[in-house]
Amino acid sequence: MTVSRRQFIQASAAAGGALGGFPLPAWSQSLESAKVVIGFAPGGTVDTAGRRVAEKLAPGYARTAIAENKTGAGGQIAVQAVKAAPPDGSTLLITPTSPVSLHLFTYRKLPYDPVADLTPVSGAASFDYALAVGPKVPADVRTVPEFLAWCKANPADANFGSPGSGSAPHFLGSGLAKASQVDLRHIAFRGSQPAIVDMLGGQIAAVVGPTGEFMPNVQAGKLRLLGTSGTRRSRFTPEVATFVEQGFRDIGYTGWFGFYAPAKTPSDIVQRANAAIRAALAAPETVNSYATFFMEPMPAAPEQLAAMLRTETNFWNSLVKTVGFTPEG
Repeated sequence: MTVSRRQFIQASAAAGGALGGFPLPAWSQSLESAKVVIGFAPGGTVDTAGRRVAEKLAPGYARTAIAENKTGAGGQIAVQAVKAAPPDGSTLLITPTSPVSLHLFTYRKLPYDPVADLTPVSGAASFDYALAVGPKVPADVRTVPEFLAWCKANPADANFGSPGSGSAPHFLGSGLAKASQVDLRHIAFRGSQPAIVDMLGGQIAAVVGPTGEFMPNVQAGKLRLLGTSGTRRSRFTPEVATFVEQGFRDIGYTGWFGFYAPAKTPSDIVQRANAAIRAALAAPETVNSYATFFMEPMPAAPEQLAAMLRTETNFWNSLVKTVGFTPEG
């Protein structure tokens, strides 16, 4: 199963069609205050995606609006905070899909039910993951199959890093290895950047992570991308072939972030929040800010976001089973 970029295009169209007649900010009854809860540290991709939207929720959606970082447990602390918030539109969550889909299969038990405890509001951003290699790998290795062949011939150096055990990049890298029947050792780090530092230093051969995390070093000629995860080439890296193009048909995947509200948030408030987020995502400064992180704005109607999450959950369920991962406590 693949998660296609086409879904995001359809999501955007659905959002525009379903809400095209709905008035954008301002409304006559704006909230006094609103906050966007972010489960990851300031300065990263999730923080940037959420912060740019939060800045534009005032004064139309709320008189004041802030971004609030609640880090921990791979985004789960933020989900719990929004789960417990009043369902009045004043608290919104922006999250990558892992805490609301992948973690269902990498933890024995979660402190929330992603479907029962959250209300889908809108998509936020889409992006690709990539496989990058550093100086440990010979310069003539230019594709994913060539890298895996090199790993097979050099088993002592056959490894890749990821932002953490049980993360999306962990499973994408392990899926490539499984499909090629190559013993590729996974090395978990606390984030993409520590893994990239070790790759630059020649301690590890490769890293799988969000494409934008690699690009400063790619542009400086210190790293090279061998493949990207989307089902078609990214406009940011048109010269890099996708995993699907290189023969890995079941590992076509586009990462995304979404906005959620607490369960039982009234539908009229959800629609107001969706319209406000759509307006923020359409602003040129938001589009340009996202592009610096190699992300695309991804508006979606609430029902479209719910359908995308179901597809996402099925994708990870299949890939985690294929890799043979044992859930943590």
